[in-house]
Amino acid sequence: MAQQFGGGIRRRIWRYGLVLGLACTSLMPALAREGVEVGANSVFSTLVPADAVEQSAARQYAQLLSQAADKQALASADHPQVRRLRAIAQRIIPQALDWNPRARGWRWEVNLIGSKQINAFCMPGGKIIFYSGILDELKLSDAEVAAVMGHEVAHALREHARERMGKNAATGIGAALLGAVLGLGELGQTVTNYGAQLLTLQFSRSDESEADLVGMELAARAGFDPRAAVTLWQKMAANSRGAPPQWLSTHPSGSTRIADIEANLPRVMPLYLKARSP
Repeated sequence: MAQQFGGGIRRRIWRYGLVLGLACTSLMPALAREGVEVGANSVFSTLVPADAVEQSAARQYAQLLSQAADKQALASADHPQVRRLRAIAQRIIPQALDWNPRARGWRWEVNLIGSKQINAFCMPGGKIIFYSGILDELKLSDAEVAAVMGHEVAHALREHARERMGKNAATGIGAALLGAVLGLGELGQTVTNYGAQLLTLQFSRSDESEADLVGMELAARAGFDPRAAVTLWQKMAANSRGAPPQWLSTHPSGSTRIADIEANLPRVMPLYLKARSP
């Protein structure tokens, strides 16, 4: 009798343990994700092959560096600002890899071009350029540079250029031919036509807002104070003098963007504090 009684208790404990375990498992997806929430990448990005976009970006990046070198505007590897940018990138890039599985295979590059342009970008495939104007004119701190870099890397991770090209393809080819597009019939020409525009593609305001949030998380995880995103945009607004620079031309207004950043700071500050803890 005692043995049966003990066996019954053990069975009930086992059942309760199983139920509790399943309950905890069902809660895990909600608890596992720390940081910002931006959803999945756009389905429009699937209309254009990622390999083709990244190859086109690599060619354009090489051409840009070659043109800068011909003008003696490409900073050398031992330039202090190049070393600074690459040191910041070494901390941000590892945080980027979980956002896009392709990023693990990218050949990341960081270069600096001497120009008064207040501009920076990250092309598909991890090709990063800063113009000296954004560093010199705005006197950016390392955390503010990380905010810029995180924002631009976020565009590449979220495949906003590929998304924009996919939307262009859908509009230009028409819904009736999308079946052929998905069968690769027109994709080569689509990449040829729109690939040349990678450096001039304009992202939507929602893309820019998304890049703000993802970039802020990348910087925080890398140990850079995400509050620097606020001071960065304050500096950008002050520098614009009523006429936004090229880098700001399609971005949300300063007050809207700062409000969105501040609203999401509670999501990323714990990541920053964790990264800074011994």
